[in-house]
Amino acid sequence: MNNARAFWATAKRELLIRCRYPDWLVAMLLWPILMPTFTVFAVQALAGPDNSGGELFAKLAGTSDYIGFVFIGIVMWTWLNTVLWQVGATLRTEQRRGTLESNWVTPASRLSIMFGSGLTNMLSSLVTVAVSLIFCKMAWSIDLTFNPFLGLIFLLSTAAIYGLGLIFASLVLLVKELNSAVNFVRGMFMVFCGITYPISVMPHWMQSVAKVLPLTYSIRLIREVGLTGAGYKDVSGTFWVLFAFAASLFAGGYILFILMDSFVSRKGTLGQY
Repeated sequence: MNNARAFWATAKRELLIRCRYPDWLVAMLLWPILMPTFTVFAVQALAGPDNSGGELFAKLAGTSDYIGFVFIGIVMWTWLNTVLWQVGATLRTEQRRGTLESNWVTPASRLSIMFGSGLTNMLSSLVTVAVSLIFCKMAWSIDLTFNPFLGLIFLLSTAAIYGLGLIFASLVLLVKELNSAVNFVRGMFMVFCGITYPISVMPHWMQSVAKVLPLTYSIRLIREVGLTGAGYKDVSGTFWVLFAFAASLFAGGYILFILMDSFVSRKGTLGQY
């Protein structure tokens, strides 16, 4: 009960802060339109006047719906970016506010405080995704198949991404900084996971790197289920790989966070800026 109260109290605090400084609304409504638009225009330009590039893309990607293909990649990368910054940087924000130590000595669960801080940000991200989907639906008639299996894939993807967020939160406790690490990781995922292109066009060594990144499987599954209507039997192998990533990353992130929290508590460095 105490953990639930701490979770909702922290979420309410973040919501009040957001309402006090509402300039973030501009970005939340603008970027979901600009990001897919820039990418779609680039794809149309690269396809050529006779659409020969589009035909080659359809052979490589397994779908001619390049707008939906790009949309899914951008949405999942944005989701990763949001979690790494908001969940991973929650503790850094508390350090800057000078409230980390005082919150940490309360009997509430550390994770309740962290996830409560991230709830408002995650909800705003869902609004961003919804705005982007509505815009793409209206502008380019994007057609996605929504079903419970697709929802399960998204939940597993979120669990894997949250695990990465916990790992980054653990690094904040130790090194007190996050920006460089997040910029490196999100850049690596953008290059190797096939956000805007099929991974089959990459060199073999890059494809090997893509196979050890969970977002690769998330994007592949959502594209196959959402764009081509594939079912569980068609993607069962990829699905269980994603499940293994989700379970191992979330469990590993949780264990690392507990160990790092115990370490900095013993060292007395929790409140150091």
